[in-house]
Amino acid sequence: MKSKPHDELLAELKSRFEANTNRHKGVTWAAVEQRLLKNAAALKSLASMEASGGEPDVIGDKKTGDIVFWDCSPQSPDGRRSLCYDREALESRKAHKPKNSAVEMARSMGIELLTEDEYRQLQKLGEFDTKTSSWIETPSEVRSLGGALFCDRRFNKVFVYHNGAESYYAGRGFRGKLRV
Repeated sequence: MKSKPHDELLAELKSRFEANTNRHKGVTWAAVEQRLLKNAAALKSLASMEASGGEPDVIGDKKTGDIVFWDCSPQSPDGRRSLCYDREALESRKAHKPKNSAVEMARSMGIELLTEDEYRQLQKLGEFDTKTSSWIETPSEVRSLGGALFCDRRFNKVFVYHNGAESYYAGRGFRGKLRV
């Protein structure tokens, strides 16, 4: 990354980090910044998350001590909506194909989709996807039958749903994670 965009990204991440300390108790910005400055690939992935509306923020991983970023935008990132689940689903569509799939887009950004457990943990940190929904990592036994899972928050509850993996909607995107 060039110096100016690099500095702007770090400033944005630091500002978000300081504004949301409940998300990463026991983690200091100095530790985060030190890891990021040693990892150009992570900075590139975070820039992609930011550019697509994800608002990445640190979520402390107490088990491993890793620095983990999750998308913390109030709604599913707007630059990552109207996507089917994966490449197989995209290729199976005969007409009205979406521009991409959630799994492929995440891979190209260097991130992964949240799991159901991670999505539920995220919802304990705030209220997310109250008007949108987000694809989540789908177990192979569901995917092998043509389905995929997504989540949202309605009526102050977190719901997990299923859909055909080839489906896509303007209000459904995906949230990602990045371990640094």
